[in-house]
Amino acid sequence: MRKAVCLLSGGLDSATCLAVARRDGFATYALSFDYGQRHILELDAAARVAQAMGAADHRVARIDLRMFGGSALTAGIDVPKHRSAAEMEAGIPVTYVPARNTIFLSFAMAWAEVLEAPDLFLGVNAVDYSGYPDCRPEFVAAFETMANLATKAGVEGKTKLRVHTPLLHLTKAEIIRLGVSCGVDYGLTHSCYDPEPGGRPCGACDSCLLRAKGFAEAGVRDGLLDRYGL
Repeated sequence: MRKAVCLLSGGLDSATCLAVARRDGFATYALSFDYGQRHILELDAAARVAQAMGAADHRVARIDLRMFGGSALTAGIDVPKHRSAAEMEAGIPVTYVPARNTIFLSFAMAWAEVLEAPDLFLGVNAVDYSGYPDCRPEFVAAFETMANLATKAGVEGKTKLRVHTPLLHLTKAEIIRLGVSCGVDYGLTHSCYDPEPGGRPCGACDSCLLRAKGFAEAGVRDGLLDRYGL
């Protein structure tokens, strides 16, 4: 089986992306990050998903992006709540973590080179997203080009790295339907940016609202609601 490194946050999109990689015949190597995020319990979800999806390996890289701050996820900035769709589309939100996907993909690129794995999977989405610049097709294409210039494997022509983004042009509802078809148990995932101490989602942040909208439009019951008796 071809090996693939899959970025896995523990959220809905990354869990679906991991399942797609498995469906497509890849041996998956899941990579998660403890980066000082306020919703660190997403790492528990990542571990659950990696195990359920039969990942060949699951590793957690530890870096501290709190040293830079600049985001509601890594600094003392309030997470926006109860925003309308128009407000979410109005600009880059304070939940954007500076350069996060660039940093994460760089770690994934390094592990992929060691594994001699030519494939990376990233669950970014350019349709139902919150304005993050590092979720755009232009970013993905540029990183892929850079990766093949920056690695020994790429320069020597041994491996041409490819960044797979199977969710890039799907709506949240389409992502959920795809995940269901691939056997994803969404009750194992976590999406909330500002969960209660016990892990119960706030239900009001952008991530919670987009998730709820997606399940409603997909006509699918969110297993996470059952997990917390909601």
